[in-house]
Order: sequence, then structure tokens, then C-alpha cells
Amino acid sequence: MVKPAPFDFVFDYLPAGIIVKKMFGMHYIYLGKKIMVILRKRDNQPELNGIWVATSKDRHQNLKNNIPELGAFFIAADERQGDWLLLHEHAEDFEGAAIKVCEMISHSDPAIGKLTEKPPL
Repeated sequence: MVKPAPFDFVFDYLPAGIIVKKMFGMHYIYLGKKIMVILRKRDNQPELNGIWVATSKDRHQNLKNNIPELGAFFIAADERQGDWLLLHEHAEDFEGAAIKVCEMISHSDPAIGKLTEKPPL
């Protein structure tokens, strides 16, 4: 039995042409050759559950100014992990913030998305 993607309301706000790949118990969302977000809701490490937003460090502050619910991405205590930002599933306005992220993707905002080495199949 295949588990449905968590936070599936986001699909109502994402553009046509997205590709969803399930890997490692998470749902990776691509648009063209870019990874845009990852949807994660797993029992292990619940502090990582939510929407992982692919971006770059130089865009973090601007994104956080526009979507204050976005936070730093931590795997281990006090260890920041790369360019990603996390919209935690328990954020104050999780759904509203997720919709803003999706709208930015739909409008091809360059602040969201990272080119991948190989496009998804």
C-alpha cells in the first residue's frame, strides 16, 4: 500500500507540470530540472516534518521576511544543513505559509528551487 503524500492540499496551488517522486519515505517535488520542495511526515525525527524548501543561503533572509514561518533546517543540535529552509508542520500558519511557497513556485520566483544534476524521470 502506497502512502499518500502528506500535506496534499499543496497540489491545489502548485503549477501544472510538477513531478512527484517518492524516495526515503518523503515526496520530492520537481518542476522542470529543479527540485522545489520536499514533503515530509515521518515518525522518526518529527522535528523535521513539514515542507522543506529548496533555496540558497543568500535568499534565506528575504524568504523569511516574506514568509516568517520558514525556519532554519537542523538535522543535529545546532548544525545548520545547507541551503534548505523548513516550514515545520506545527508552524503558526502552516497552511497559509505553504500556500505562499506554492504561489512563489507557480510564479517562477527564483528564490525557490535548486537545479538538479539529472532531471527526474
